[in-house]
Amino acid sequence: MLYRTLGKTGLKVSALGFGGWGIGAAGWAVESDEESLKSIRLAMDHGVNFFDSALGYGGGHSEMLIGKAVKGKQDQYIVTSKIPPKNYTWPQVPGTPITDAYPKDWIIECTEKSLKNYDLDYIDLQQCHVWLNEWTQADEWKEAVELLKKQGKIRFFGASINFPYTAQDDAVPSMEAGCLDTVQVVHNIFQQEPETDVYVSALKNNVGIIARCPLDEGALSGKITPDTQFAQGSFQEGYFKDDRKQVVYEMTQAMNGLMAEGFADTLAEAAIRYCISFPVVSSIVVGMRSPKHTEANCVAIDKGPLPEEAVIRLKAHAWDHNYWI
Repeated sequence: MLYRTLGKTGLKVSALGFGGWGIGAAGWAVESDEESLKSIRLAMDHGVNFFDSALGYGGGHSEMLIGKAVKGKQDQYIVTSKIPPKNYTWPQVPGTPITDAYPKDWIIECTEKSLKNYDLDYIDLQQCHVWLNEWTQADEWKEAVELLKKQGKIRFFGASINFPYTAQDDAVPSMEAGCLDTVQVVHNIFQQEPETDVYVSALKNNVGIIARCPLDEGALSGKITPDTQFAQGSFQEGYFKDDRKQVVYEMTQAMNGLMAEGFADTLAEAAIRYCISFPVVSSIVVGMRSPKHTEANCVAIDKGPLPEEAVIRLKAHAWDHNYWI
C-alpha cells in the first residue's frame, strides 16, 4: 500500500481510502452488512487505513459499520465524517448565512451523533459536507471546531466542496487563510478541473487533498454499456438516465488504446492511478461495497501512479459534464 501525508495534519494515510457512501445502503445495491464488513476488513488487510464517511450516509449506517471494524484498534486507523448542512441544501446558495447551514450547536450536535454511530472516542477528521467561501472568517464554525478539538472529540477539520464548484465555493480563499486542514473535491479523468486551481492552492498552503469519485460513480469503471441495467430506484439508475449510458460507453471506448498499449490492465485501474499521479492528492476515496471491488482497487493502487506519458494523453479526455442534475 502507498501512503502519503495528509497535508498539515501530518497523518500518514493510505493513498486508497475506503469510501463509505455505498455501504450506507441508501440508494445503492448492497448485498448485506456482512458483505460490507468483509469488504472493510479486506481493505484493512491490504493496508487501507483511511475511512471516509458522513452522518448522511444511510442515516449513520455507514459510520456504524466502519466503527464496528475499527473498534478496539482506533489508533491504527483514520476515520472521517461530514456534517450535513442544517438546511439540507446542496450546493449552498451564495449569500446564505452560516447560521442557516452550520450554526455552532448543529456542528456539535452532528459530531456527537457521528461519535455515537462510530462508537469511538474521537473522529480524526470532521468536515463540512458543503462549503461557501464567504464563511471563511465566520466565528460560528470556528468556535464549534475549537471546542470539539479541546474536548478531544475531533482532531482536524476540513471541507468537502461542491461539484461543479465555482469561485464562490472552491475553498481556495479558505485554504489561503489557513482555515482548513483538508479539502475534499471531485477529481477524475473526466473531471480534471481541480488541477488548475484547487490543487495549486492546496500545494502552496499544505492542505491535504482527498479526491472523491475517481470512477465518476462507475462511468470510468469500463463496465457500463448501453444495455447495463441498474437496480430500480438506485442512485446509479438516475445518474445514468436517458442516453447517458450510451454516451459514457462511447467516451470510455475512446481510451481503450491505453490498455492495449499496456499502460494499465483495465480502465478502472487507469482511473484510480490517474488520480494518485498528482502528489498533492493524499488519498482517493473509492466506494468498495464488496470484497471483489476492494481487491481490484487495492491491486490498482499498488501499481502506483501512471507513467507521465499516460497522464498527458488522458488530458485529452477531460469532459465537462454534470450528471448530478
